[in-house]
Amino acid sequence: MSIRLLIADDHAIVRSGLSMLLNNQPDMDVIGTAADGGEAFDKALELRPDIVLMDLSMPPGENGLSATTRLKEAAPEIDILILTMHDDEEYLFRLLQAGASGYLLKSAPDNDLLNAIRTIHSGAAYLHPSATKSLISEFLQRVHRGEDVERFQVLTDREQEILVLIAKGYANKEIAEKLIVSVKTVESHKAKIMEKLHMKTRPELVRYALKKGLLDFE
Repeated sequence: MSIRLLIADDHAIVRSGLSMLLNNQPDMDVIGTAADGGEAFDKALELRPDIVLMDLSMPPGENGLSATTRLKEAAPEIDILILTMHDDEEYLFRLLQAGASGYLLKSAPDNDLLNAIRTIHSGAAYLHPSATKSLISEFLQRVHRGEDVERFQVLTDREQEILVLIAKGYANKEIAEKLIVSVKTVESHKAKIMEKLHMKTRPELVRYALKKGLLDFE
């Protein structure tokens, strides 16, 4: 089965070029394009691609960071690969926290893009080499400053929110009602949380939340 892709970029020529490249791959299929983050969000919910290729800057419309945050909350099962012209270190951590599965410079060779898409589709994350260096450098700086590096974790804000509610004993339906989302969305978030934390049961999640001081019972 082909990897279903949605391309979000404010330049029509970029959308056309990427579509041509990706549609020529035997295992890829571009099912839609968008000119800004808002359109990408709407089309992703409508078309349900496997991966969204999201440009970081799309003036004057919604940017890729904002769209990624909203989309991962609404449809956590959709993976997002960020594409950018610049090595925006200041955005890297925010993008990862927002739930992006990959980060690639537009100047990268075509093969890097294809590899990134296939890597993400396999369930792994993909970072451009320069981004990886930035990530490691910041991590080491945090360690040197004595910060609790565990606080910079792989869970998105919404996943952390759901983890706390799970640990407090709320059922999936109750969490869905509390956050005004569907039960299916909660279940998808829960599956992602367990996958990222390498856990399989609710008690494990509760112990993790307690250990990290995430529970604040009134």
